Amino acid sequence: MSQLAAEQKLTPDLAELVARARAVREHAYAPYSRFLVGAAVRADSGQIFVGCNVENASYGATICAERSAILAMIAAGERSIVGVAVFTDADTLAMPCGLCRQVISEFHRDARLVVANPRQQRVLAFADIFPEPFVLDR
Repeated sequence: MSQLAAEQKLTPDLAELVARARAVREHAYAPYSRFLVGAAVRADSGQIFVGCNVENASYGATICAERSAILAMIAAGERSIVGVAVFTDADTLAMPCGLCRQVISEFHRDARLVVANPRQQRVLAFADIFPEPFVLDR
């Protein structure tokens, strides 16, 4: 099996993340791309935080769903992620963009990642899709 081989069976915790990401996707604000994305992150405490993409006429001001969920987690005082789910209605699975990968890596490189759409899902170790993030000494 390749390093990015999928584990198709979802644990109950990951299934809950996918369901929450799917539900929040409906609140996305994407009038320009019409590409609605929902994300859910589970903090180390077990609490789940959700976010959706919010586009802006100035494309650089757009916030991805993954970062939206992480910002909610940080605002609640959490600092460690154990699971991430990303849900779209695209024909193919949508992986987190490079910027989101870097932000996720700030809070845990060993998190489980689920990318899903209504037809399929894929579970990966986050470190497999982003093995060498930019880091600074703390």
